[in-house]
Order: sequence, then C-alpha cells, then structure tokens
Amino acid sequence: MTFDNDLRTPLPQVCLVTGPARSGKSEWAEVLANQSGRAVWYVATAQTDPADAEWQARIAAHRQRRPSTWTTLQVPTDLAATIRRGTVTDCLLIDSLGTWLANQLDLDEAAWSETTQDLLLSLHQTASQVIIVAEETGWGIVPAYPLGRRFRDRLGTLTRQVAALSQRVYLVTAGHVLNLSQLGSPLPPLGSNLF
Repeated sequence: MTFDNDLRTPLPQVCLVTGPARSGKSEWAEVLANQSGRAVWYVATAQTDPADAEWQARIAAHRQRRPSTWTTLQVPTDLAATIRRGTVTDCLLIDSLGTWLANQLDLDEAAWSETTQDLLLSLHQTASQVIIVAEETGWGIVPAYPLGRRFRDRLGTLTRQVAALSQRVYLVTAGHVLNLSQLGSPLPPLGSNLF
C-alpha cells in the first residue's frame, strides 16, 4: 500500500498534541475533546498489566480525569480500523501514538510501513474529529541499543507524518501549551526534495 502524496494536505478534523513525559499533553488533549461538542471516544492504546502496580496507577489517574460520559475503547494495535468506524458526531481522542507503536515494535520495516500507511489513510477516511497524543522522545541522547533507536526513529517519523496531516499541532511542555500551527512553519513532507 502506498500513501498518495496528494493526500498530505492538512485535514480539518485532525489535531496532534505532542510533548515530553509529564508535560500535560494528555490533559490538553482532554480539554480539546471536551470542547468538541461531540461524543468523545477515549481510545486507549495501553495494554493493562495487573502485575505492574505503577502502570495500573497511571492508567487509573487518567481514568479519574475523564468525564463519565466518555466511552473508553482499548485499542492496542488496530487503530486504523477504529478511526474508520468513527462518525461525524464523534471525537476520537487517541492516547497515545508512542504506546501504539511500542505494541508493534517487533514489526519488520515492510510491515511497519504498511501499518503506518494504513493509519495515515484512515485519518483521511474518517468523518470524526481526531485528537492524537504523541510523545516526544528524540530530545535526549541516542539510545545505546537497537530496539530503543528503532522506537525513537519510528515515533519521530510517524509524529511528523501525522503533524503534516493535522490542521492544528500543539506542543505541550512544562505545563504550557504552544500552538505550533500558528507559531511555526511546517517543513516539506518527508521524502520531498528540499532544494
């Protein structure tokens, strides 16, 4: 499957919220979802692990912040199909892109490329408003092990691809929100000739 270059224009229904750990990015995405005026579907990509008490506490903290009217879907891998099922009256808050990627880190390059192309295509096919939370992992040192480098590189590339499709892109850091769509200028799409 090849993603058509003509489909790289920003989509009015897609919003990306990115930032480092504990920055407030999920909270900002929740504010945006609340303001949507639509039925909110919280799409949790994390897999629960009853043996990991600290992870369970993080999930519980996220749940406590969400309004009881929101519906939660656990979608560790099949994100594109979930996005396609959304309707014009829905707001899908996907938290998070990095966790979804980690759940599929064992995919080889061909399978990963097909999976990401399917995700990007689903964003063009949905009638829903979609708010995607993504982690910024590439601001530190280069990981010393191959799997860590694969995760960082794939997430950086995918976040950039989703940002290129998003009408609004926010960076949340230290509890402050920056609207990158207003403050910055996007680079040409990946793979295009810069000169």
